[in-house]
Amino acid sequence: AAQELLADAAATGAGLHIVHIGSSGGSRVPLLLEMIDAAQRQGIDVTTEVYPYTAWSTFIGAALFDGDVRRNLGLDYGDIELPATGERLDQARFESLRAEAPQTIIVGHGMKEDNVTAAVTHPGVMIASDGMFYTDGRAHPRGAGTFSRVLGHYVRERGALGLMEALSKMSYLPARRLQDAVPQMKRKGRIEIGADADLVVFDPQHISDRATFAEPALPSEGIAHVLVNGVFVVRDGKPQTDRSPGQPVRRGR
Repeated sequence: AAQELLADAAATGAGLHIVHIGSSGGSRVPLLLEMIDAAQRQGIDVTTEVYPYTAWSTFIGAALFDGDVRRNLGLDYGDIELPATGERLDQARFESLRAEAPQTIIVGHGMKEDNVTAAVTHPGVMIASDGMFYTDGRAHPRGAGTFSRVLGHYVRERGALGLMEALSKMSYLPARRLQDAVPQMKRKGRIEIGADADLVVFDPQHISDRATFAEPALPSEGIAHVLVNGVFVVRDGKPQTDRSPGQPVRRGR
């Protein structure tokens, strides 16, 4: 599939962004990273991103579950979890939910840490949270922990990534990827005169994620302040719930 997309991008000149290289690539992540690097050297406009977890999430009715789940995804039914309860499925339960409650969110435990690390640390690969809505505080922990996990686990604890490179992967690189199509993004992901004052003040020695698959909504530690559009939405570690300073980002402005 990636080879076909790269060929289409080369033939048409269209920009290409491959979503979730860790979960989409599976065991082929190193090969796909090599393919993307080679395409970039040939002038093809292609990028990708990853979230720093070894499990993915979607709806149980998603088309990716069509056909033979074990063969197509390399998963057993027991690798599929209901975040609402922590239940691991069997075939009968999977088929029942898929038929009767296709909007049910599931978590699929099917990625290897070595492949996730390869993507997180690869030059130019962005960090993405793919935040999904929470139902009664239950979802994938990436919605609450992605960026602090990279800074705490991959940068500080493992030394697998430099601090400034990690920050670029989370802010400047995504803004640069979008700015040609969405001019507002030229004011994002940068600290400079004229840029939007969207800022996070954190302690690099203490920042860490607390969100887990069992408790996916736990807030991160080590973040002192968050400003959106120059207004504190977190101050001294406390959410400021009486304000909503964010503005939509729209193409054409």
